[in-house]
Amino acid sequence: MPVDVVTFGCRLNASESEVIRQNASGAGLDDVVIINSCAVTNEAVAQARQSIRRLRRERPSARIVVTGCAAQIQPTMFAEMAEVDRVIGNDDKMRGDAWREARTAFAAASGFGIANEEKVAVADIMAVKEMAPHLVEGFQSALPRAFVQVQNGCDHRCTFCVIPFGRGNSRSVPMGAVVDQVRALAEAGHAEIVLTGVDLTSYGADLPGALRLGGLVKRILRHVPEVRRLRISSIDSIEADRDLLDAVANEERLMPHLHLSLQSGDDMILKRMKRRHSRRDAINFCAQVRRLRPGIAFGADIIAGFPTETEEMFARSLDLVADCDLTFLHVFPYSPRPGTPAARMPQVPGEAIRDRARRLREAAATALRKRLAAEVGATRQVLIESATQGRTEHFIPVAVAGETPGAVRTFRVADHDGARLRPAV
Repeated sequence: MPVDVVTFGCRLNASESEVIRQNASGAGLDDVVIINSCAVTNEAVAQARQSIRRLRRERPSARIVVTGCAAQIQPTMFAEMAEVDRVIGNDDKMRGDAWREARTAFAAASGFGIANEEKVAVADIMAVKEMAPHLVEGFQSALPRAFVQVQNGCDHRCTFCVIPFGRGNSRSVPMGAVVDQVRALAEAGHAEIVLTGVDLTSYGADLPGALRLGGLVKRILRHVPEVRRLRISSIDSIEADRDLLDAVANEERLMPHLHLSLQSGDDMILKRMKRRHSRRDAINFCAQVRRLRPGIAFGADIIAGFPTETEEMFARSLDLVADCDLTFLHVFPYSPRPGTPAARMPQVPGEAIRDRARRLREAAATALRKRLAAEVGATRQVLIESATQGRTEHFIPVAVAGETPGAVRTFRVADHDGARLRPAV
């Protein structure tokens, strides 16, 4: 049976899962299910554990390997699960040697009786200083869109975040290697390339020269004319460089959609989060970019119920949806992660967290409907993701029928259903 990879979490994990699949298959593994886990919330960890138990019931003869951020941070917890056969670290998962060692360990084991301590192959992530490029031939899971990992890790220490302990410190892929990977994927037929990273706007800080994300974007578009659509994933707006803003303003193949790591709309909460921007910074950034690229769509991450957040503080986050004119919102009910400073702060009651998350999602739904209504009558270039859905340049979903995934089609928007645009027939 082929190697199966179950991916949780971010776009970066989606990119890495293709490398994992390629390396594990190349190592000769067979009848193996790999869980590429996420640690951003307690719920994400719980979902991985539930999936492991379900997979063991469904595939009793398969080997189950756990990797990803949750495995890096809590390897013993996963090793103690009877369903798990091996735990591989977050940096090791990207190396072919780790999967060849797993194959050897499985071959030497008697049945499924592997001792817990022998299951763990997790190295010190903080000792990793460089990032090797990983050439992916193509993406099995999403033909129209491919993800290119250009950066990993984070040098910042937001008080709520455990991800640096799963990813290590910031490190970047050399620019030439990124260009080569983008070219290969574009030539393989992927119509849209998405640049991903943990702290994407820190790209280049560890490389020789004055490289930044904006320079990388410009070089890709200059040297890879085959790229039809280039998109960048979540950014920290306070780190956006001049070249990036110039590319947003002037490069048509750079999609008019930015997802921002905002987290809160209240200055005191932002300070307690140890974020580096203020509410005013966020509003000014969106206004500046909108002047540069009229019509651009913004998404954002917002945490509901961060410790010490009062109703008045939360209201400022709610207001930020309108103040920044956000179209898309990723709402995270606050989840205390072990070992983080925020976990030791006075906590907001769970009922209040859930209520605030609900209200943020309602505000997000209203904002999306507003944007959908504004799109009626417009002509858009739509990347067909599946037989029933595509995405505009602004990442707005479009209902389609009978289309071929991977194509980019021109549609005039006729109306919407509150969640997706509907093209004229």
